Amino acid sequence: MADILTITLNPSIDLATSVARVVAGPKLYTSSPRVDPGGGGVNVARAIRILGGRATALLAVGGATGERLLDLLATEDVDTLPVPVGGETRQSFAVTDESNGAQFRFSVPGHTLGRADGDLLLQTIARAAPEDGYVVLSGGVAPGLGDDFPQRIQAAIAPRTDRLIMDTSKAALARVIAEPSAPALLLRLDRREAAQAARREMETLDHSVAFASDLVARGVARMVVTGQGAEGSIMVTQTARYHCRAAAGPVRSKIGAGDALVGAMTLALARGDTPDQALRWGVAAASATVGTEGTALFALADVQALFESCTLAKV
Repeated sequence: MADILTITLNPSIDLATSVARVVAGPKLYTSSPRVDPGGGGVNVARAIRILGGRATALLAVGGATGERLLDLLATEDVDTLPVPVGGETRQSFAVTDESNGAQFRFSVPGHTLGRADGDLLLQTIARAAPEDGYVVLSGGVAPGLGDDFPQRIQAAIAPRTDRLIMDTSKAALARVIAEPSAPALLLRLDRREAAQAARREMETLDHSVAFASDLVARGVARMVVTGQGAEGSIMVTQTARYHCRAAAGPVRSKIGAGDALVGAMTLALARGDTPDQALRWGVAAASATVGTEGTALFALADVQALFESCTLAKV
């Protein structure tokens, strides 16, 4: 299996709890919180570990919260490569309203990183990138690093590998789409991000396929995966287009579903699976994750069962 490095520039400790009803004004008494490691690349590495693989999670960490985050990852037997940066690692939290199942998610911004922090991250990434392996940049870019940081990472790892998988957001994602420097191996977006980039709603599968096809044609990525919510995901490669969906199941929390998809797909590709089969694993992992509570990821048995029920079709 090819080696895998995940990169998390703005990780967090994620807390999830619930309350009888969310109302403004009075003090609300919650259930005991669930505490998990968080951040895109962190969750990707966790997902790979649950599925029986190994990945090294490179992450920017600072302060006591950063130390707690590393302790949580050690408990889950996830290999880490911490990069010390200024400031305190952030926290995020989610609250579920027990009266109607609505989930309220709050993402606290990370500390602004300086030039020295960015330089240290790039140097460490360049050294850690596996030869001909997979590098996964997942999650937001920390404040201060600049919208072009994904391209700088791509340039830093280029001497060792061109297998970069990206799942970022906001201005950094817009920069990747508008000004591609070289094709990533895979770019993943959710439906809202695709709509923002295309400046139109992704009302049908055809809209999403056309948008993803344009990204591939323009050299943004060799494969583009776009989430379709309950309808699964579509994937466009240089030679094929696929739509995959899992059997319908309960939706308890959408936290981490995209990260689970990226983790499962990365592991499948690293093991030599074809892109369409990797998509099946990804959709199964995402579907299993939305059926869990709060910030929990999937269980292996649930992913295996859903993989068998996933429908895959060319579009």
